[in-house]
Amino acid sequence: MSINIVLYQPEIPPNTGNIARTCAITGSKLHLIKPLGFSIDDKAVKRAGLDYWHLVDLEVHENLDEFLKKYGKEKIFLATTKATKYYHEVNFTDNCFIVFGKETAGLPKELHEIYKEGRIKIPMINNVAARSLNLSNSANIIVYEALRQLDFKGLL
Repeated sequence: MSINIVLYQPEIPPNTGNIARTCAITGSKLHLIKPLGFSIDDKAVKRAGLDYWHLVDLEVHENLDEFLKKYGKEKIFLATTKATKYYHEVNFTDNCFIVFGKETAGLPKELHEIYKEGRIKIPMINNVAARSLNLSNSANIIVYEALRQLDFKGLL
């Protein structure tokens, strides 16, 4: 059993490091779509992931087209504030992909058009000043719901 966590052009090293740590302890695969706002050798990324990086199943994609060519026909969910469905209202499947956008701009319009039915969001108050949760917190919330739906298979 596995969940695929996809970060589209992540910009903040500690977010990626924290998500990598989540991937390591849940057996989830981490996909990074370039360009990245940092080097994955960056100290801040390594520090946030602590000593878990050797446990992370990591795949780096040169761009969105390369990712879509390889995985575009898989079950893909987009985590976005633009969704109408909440994350707990969908049925996650083994080996599904959950895509998270870059911290400053979210996901590109192209993905919203292709995967409109797969868009999901986390409930929040409607507040212009507080646009969304931190990327790594959002990833953890949604990934653990997906794992719960899959009865935490393979986890203690």
